[in-house]
Amino acid sequence: MLRETVCIYVVDDDVLYCSALAHYLSLNPDYEVKTFHSAKALKASLHGNPDIVTLDYSLPDMKGEELLSHIMQESPETKVIIISGQEDIKVAIDLFKKGAHDYIQKDSDTQERLWMAIQNLRETIELKKEVESLKKEVEKKYDFQHIVGNSNAIKKIFSLMAKAASTNITTSITGETGTGKELVAKSIHFNSERKKHAFVPVNVAAIPRDLLESELFGHEKGAFTGAANRRIGKFEEAHNGTLFLDEIGEMDLNMQAKLLRALQEKEITRIGSNEIVKINVRILVATHRNLQEEITKGNFREDLYYRLLGLPIALPPLRERENDILLIAKYFIDLFCKENKLGKKHLSLEAKHKLMSYSFPGNIRELKSLVELACVMSEGEEINEEHLQIYLTPVKSLTYGNGNYTLREYMRKLIQQYLDEYDYDVLKVAGKLDVGKSTIYRMINSQQLKIAKRKIDA
Repeated sequence: MLRETVCIYVVDDDVLYCSALAHYLSLNPDYEVKTFHSAKALKASLHGNPDIVTLDYSLPDMKGEELLSHIMQESPETKVIIISGQEDIKVAIDLFKKGAHDYIQKDSDTQERLWMAIQNLRETIELKKEVESLKKEVEKKYDFQHIVGNSNAIKKIFSLMAKAASTNITTSITGETGTGKELVAKSIHFNSERKKHAFVPVNVAAIPRDLLESELFGHEKGAFTGAANRRIGKFEEAHNGTLFLDEIGEMDLNMQAKLLRALQEKEITRIGSNEIVKINVRILVATHRNLQEEITKGNFREDLYYRLLGLPIALPPLRERENDILLIAKYFIDLFCKENKLGKKHLSLEAKHKLMSYSFPGNIRELKSLVELACVMSEGEEINEEHLQIYLTPVKSLTYGNGNYTLREYMRKLIQQYLDEYDYDVLKVAGKLDVGKSTIYRMINSQQLKIAKRKIDA
C-alpha cells in the first residue's frame, strides 16, 4: 500500500516552540506540517481538513475547550491532540469528552510523546483514506452511466432507476436470468441517500430452507445445534442501508410469513432470543419468476407480494435491446483486454452479424463469457465470427409414448431429459425450464431424477 501524506497543523502562540515542534515532525517526509499562532489563523484554514491538529490549550484569543468544539464542528474527521502545561486531570478528562484524541503535557518529553501519538494515529488515518477511496470507486462503478446501452428499452429502465434512487420506496426487479438484476439493485443503492451505508445482498435460492431464518434474522449462542456463537443477521447488517433479496420467489411460505411481519413491524427477533431489534432497512427484491402466477399456484403470499411490489422494474432480455448487444460487447471486450494487457481488439462485420442474429438465452452474462473467450481465441486485433463460439444445440423433442402420463410424470421426464442434454447442470436446466433449482434438487434427493454419480461427487 502506498503511504499517504499526513497533513498536520501545529497551533501554539509561542512562535519558537511552535517552530521547534513543526521542525521535529517534518523530519518524517510523509508529514506535511503547517504552523499557526492563533485560534483565528487556525479557524481561517480549517477548510483544508487537516488529518491532525496539535493544539496549545492556552491560546490568548480563544479558550482551548471552545476551539476544540469549533474544530470538531467544522472538520469532524480531524484528530486533535491537546498540548498543555496544565496538570489538572479534570481538564484532560473534560477535553476527552469533547472529542480530543490525546492529551500531552508540556515537558522535556513532549516531542517524543507527540511523535509516538501521531505514529499510532497514522495507520488509522491511512486505512480510513483507503476505505473512502474504495467507497468512491464503488459509487463510480455503480453510476447509472456504467449500465451500458442506449436502446429505448434501457432508457425506460434508467428513468425508473432514477425514481427508485430518489426515494426509499421498495423496488421489485424482474427479468430473465442474466439480465443484470443485481447490477440494477446496486446502482439504485449507490445513487441513493443510503449509499454511505451497507448494501447487503442475499440470494434466497442459494441458502438451504432451514438456514434462511438464521441468515436473515440472526441467532443467539446455543439457539440450536451448531450455534456456537451469537450471529447478527442480514437485516441488522443492513441497518440504515439496503437489503437486496435476490430470487425472492424461491422463499417458502413459512419464511414468507416471517418476512412479512418483519417488514410490517420494522423489527426482527433473533432465533433463541426475546429481544426485539428495531431495523431501518430499504428493501430491494429480484426474481426471474412471475410472482402473480406463483400466487395463483399457492406458492407465494399475496399480501407479501403487494408489500414487496413497490416500484416494479422489469428488465428487458438482451434480444429486445436492439444495438445494445454490440455496445455491451464492445464494453466487455475493452474491459477484458485492458485487464489482461491484450491490446485493443474489435469485432469484424461478420462477427457483429453473428452476435445480432443470436437470441442470447443467458442474456448479458452469456454475452460477457462469449466475447471474453473470443478475445483469448483471436490472434490479432480483429475478432472474427469463428472466434465467437456460439453453439445452438436444441433439446430433442420429448417422446409422448401413449400419452398416459400425469402432469407430475411429464414434468419429471422433461427435467430428466434436460439434465441429460445439459450434462447435469442443474442451474442451467432450472433457467431453461423456469423451474426453481431447489425443486430439481429435491427431486434428485428423493430419487425421482437420476444424475451421474461423477457430477454428484464433483
